[in-house]
Amino acid sequence: MNVQEAMQEPDEHVRFAVYVDELRRVSDADEADLVGLVLTDADRSMAQSAVLRHLDRRAADLCLEPSYPAWAETMKHVVLNRPFLTRRLWEWSLLRAIGLEQPWHPGDLLASSDWLQLKAAAAPSGKAMEILAANGRTKRIRNTARTALRQRSEH
Repeated sequence: MNVQEAMQEPDEHVRFAVYVDELRRVSDADEADLVGLVLTDADRSMAQSAVLRHLDRRAADLCLEPSYPAWAETMKHVVLNRPFLTRRLWEWSLLRAIGLEQPWHPGDLLASSDWLQLKAAAAPSGKAMEILAANGRTKRIRNTARTALRQRSEH
């Protein structure tokens, strides 16, 4: 079953599985079109969840690669009217800046979601770990950053 056929399926669980599978296998050239098509599903939450899973997978693969900025810019235009997805792309870009030791602002990290703070707390950036060890939003984030800092200093 392809995406077009899945869109006729009444069961959102079936559509979600097809979307995730098709997004996993899509070519780079067709990716933006397929993401846009999935986002036209009548069940906005389900479609957004499928696209979020795709964005997270692709961003994790590309985050430190030179191709990431162009990919993120393309995806940003596709998800433009989806604030949660737009925010997730922005957070992946912040994580990239932290990981590559490019300029970033501590306030952006502290204003980011728990999801990003937790990822950044375990990232190989001493600056991000220090900020989150002291000021992370949750106890879990602060403890993760402190543990990562300890392990880093032991090596």
